[in-house]
Formats: sequence, C-alpha cells, structure tokens
Amino acid sequence: MTGLNEAFIITKEKRDELVEKDAKSDEIIRPILRGKDIKRYEYDFQNLYLINTHNGYVDENGNTILPINVNDYPAVKEWLDSEEWNTNPQKGNSFKRLSERTDQGITPYNLRSLAYLDDFSKQKILFAEMVSSPRFYLDRQNFLVNDTVTFISGENLETLTIFLNSKIIFSIFKLFYAGGGLGNSGIRMKKTFLQKLPLPRIVIQNVNFKDQEILISKALTLTDDEFDYLLEAFSI
Repeated sequence: MTGLNEAFIITKEKRDELVEKDAKSDEIIRPILRGKDIKRYEYDFQNLYLINTHNGYVDENGNTILPINVNDYPAVKEWLDSEEWNTNPQKGNSFKRLSERTDQGITPYNLRSLAYLDDFSKQKILFAEMVSSPRFYLDRQNFLVNDTVTFISGENLETLTIFLNSKIIFSIFKLFYAGGGLGNSGIRMKKTFLQKLPLPRIVIQNVNFKDQEILISKALTLTDDEFDYLLEAFSI
C-alpha cells in the first residue's frame, strides 16, 4: 500500500507527537492491522498507524474525494521530509526514497491510488492468507490493513464470520478447496479459493462455539461420522 513502510507506518508515540504538533494530523492517521495481528474473532493491535495521504477516490455515493495535499498537514510533511524515519540512508535521503518508490500517487507524499479505499470505512471481515487455523475477525472499527490482510465486505457478515471460523468449515476448506498445504499444517486462505466454498444459507446468532458447530453440521446434513472426521481433521 505504501511502498515505503518506514515513512508511512508509525508508532503510537510518533502519532501522538504529530497530533500534538498539529491536531489536524489526526484526520489522516489511522490505525492499521497486519496479517499476524488478526486472530479468531479478535485482533492484537500493536499500536501501529498509517499516514493515509491517499491519492483520491470515489466514495460509495459517487462523490469524488480529492487527493490529500500534504501541505495542509505541516507536522506530517515535516515528518516525511525528515531523515528520522530513514533507516537505510545508503539508498538515498528521505525525499529521494519517497520520490523513487513505485507505489506512489500524484506527489511523492501521496500513497498509490486505491479504488476500494472507501470500503475500509465499512464493516468488513479481515483475515490473513497464510494460516494454520481459522483467523477471521469482523472489523467494526474501520481499521486499515497492509498487504498481508485480505478483507470481505457485503451483507450477513456476522454469520459469515461464524461460518469461516468454524472448525468444520475450516477442515472442509483445508481438505477440498485450499489447493495444497504449507508446511505441516498451514494452508493458503486465498480469496479466490474461498469464493468456491459452498456455505449453508442459515443465520447463527447468540450460541456458543460447540452449538455453532452442531448447527453448521446439521445445515450441511453431515452424518455423525462425517462430523467427527472433520473435527479430527481440524486438529491434524
């Protein structure tokens, strides 16, 4: 997303410093999650933030949102112009590295264009691609993510999150849809593979994990032997 994480992904301490210098900075600094931060039904936020100097986009109502002008955010521009973030000066000074990166927008300070940027402000399911167990989190806090996270937006996301975190569904995906494993127990949870995964059209709410598995098993009309086999396959 950034082409230069050193500059655009910052700690909470740096974020607080920039906001203290110029409160307007808070408008374009947003929390970010990485693949390893995504857990089953939850996340482990590591206090990292993205300087979202976006390159403009069209929102869900068809309105054109103009690119961020970094001059409107002096504390952020001062940070990007500084050598403080530049941990590899042998590659050039900070401006040289900003201006030579391939993932950039209309200026060296802008991030590359992202057509679906508006989707990050909506409810969505976040997940990492390389996993050894189901790790899907329903994000209602408008997190941004890096390129190790994939997301699903749309309808019925709460029920879909339950399905995707199910041990039975994970075993079915692992055995029949994952396209091969990674190491001893890992798989690639690719979105293109997930789109082929058939899921029952039922709504599951307010039940514990064990009852969720039973309801999903019934919806899939699994026999007791099939149910036990898939639960066993989950632990292998």
